[in-house]
Amino acid sequence: MAIIARAPTAPRVVTPRLAASLVGALLLVGVLVRLAAPGRVDWLRAALIVFGSLLIQALPFVLVGALAAALIEVFVPIGTLERISRLPRPLQLPVAGLAGMAFPICECGSVPVARRLMTKGLAPSAAITFMLAAPIVNPVVMASTFYAYRGRTVVGTMMLGRFGLGLLVAIAVGWALGAHTKEELLRPAKGETHAHHVTLGRPEPKWQRFFVHFGNDFLFMGRYLLLGATVAAFVQTFLPQTILGRVAGTPVLSLLMLMGLAALLSLCSESDAFIAASFTQFGPSAQLAFLVFGPMVDLKLVAIYSGTFRPVVVRTIVIGAMAVTLVGTLWIGVVAG
Repeated sequence: MAIIARAPTAPRVVTPRLAASLVGALLLVGVLVRLAAPGRVDWLRAALIVFGSLLIQALPFVLVGALAAALIEVFVPIGTLERISRLPRPLQLPVAGLAGMAFPICECGSVPVARRLMTKGLAPSAAITFMLAAPIVNPVVMASTFYAYRGRTVVGTMMLGRFGLGLLVAIAVGWALGAHTKEELLRPAKGETHAHHVTLGRPEPKWQRFFVHFGNDFLFMGRYLLLGATVAAFVQTFLPQTILGRVAGTPVLSLLMLMGLAALLSLCSESDAFIAASFTQFGPSAQLAFLVFGPMVDLKLVAIYSGTFRPVVVRTIVIGAMAVTLVGTLWIGVVAG
């Protein structure tokens, strides 16, 4: 017997029906273009290739994130997380950001982990800090950054700059959201309640709870990834490449250009260093802006954020990450030359 007091849930932004309709619409567009304008098949093929590649890159990390979230939900005692909240306020956010070093997950996978951490009792500001820092400070991303810039004189600047500035941006955004409660930040998931459960009789096996949470988190995040990957694919297909060379010599514009490009490309943080290193017409500070801003704000992430958090979180992440990344890379450009 269970006593459950349900709270009303907010409507989903993206439903499974919408996700299926999106895929169906892509197929329909392909058939119509093939029949009506055969000469334009190439751009549609390019868009579908980008769409598929984004899914191939991101879905495994959504899977890892959902797996980690389920492990936290089922096996991590809530007292472990409460200890972080009991730390002095100046230490909470840095510790949460550095904890991302233990989670080699991409930005898509860090969102369900952060959501689960909030529901398990971690302070929302610390969970947001962890979510933004983990895709940048984890050892897999640091190794890929080193490999992409190996042999260059700026390898130390790129490694230390990405780690340090990424951590600083995450802490700044977490601090800005520190006055809000989890109810003010999270959108309720389907079937989620805010009530206490009083269960009499045989408890549910842990392995069963694990797979239920794992499946729910994976499907919940996957539908928003599908929406973001679709938009990103069409934007990438029509992005004019010639614009890159026009602003590379202007300090502020070059930073904004690569930050915007990182947001549009929606790359995985484990592979984006190789793309950034290929922009040789841009300086190290602009490439660093690409590597810090992209894993925190891009098209697919905005879709995922919108389905997980309330609008105040999305606005704060976008504005805060943009402002701190811009100022930080400008200073790094001055100090490091």
